[in-house]
Amino acid sequence: MARVRCTITEVALDNGMGGKRDGVRAECMRCDKITEAVGRGEKSVKRCLVLMRQGCDLGEEGNFYIED
Repeated sequence: MARVRCTITEVALDNGMGGKRDGVRAECMRCDKITEAVGRGEKSVKRCLVLMRQGCDLGEEGNFYIED
C-alpha cells in the first residue's frame, strides 16, 4: 500500500441553488485527480481523501491518501 500525498485547499462550492457553501478540495500529487466535500473541518478533509481512494483514476484503490 502506497502513501500518496494530497494538497488540501479551502474552496467555495456551489450549493445547487445559485449560492455557495464552504468546502475543501483535495488534489492528488500523483495524478492531479480532484475531490471535494462540504465543510472545512477534519471530517470533510477525511471524506475527500476517502473519495480519492475509492475513485482512483489509475486503478490504485489500495493507496492510502494523506494530507500534504
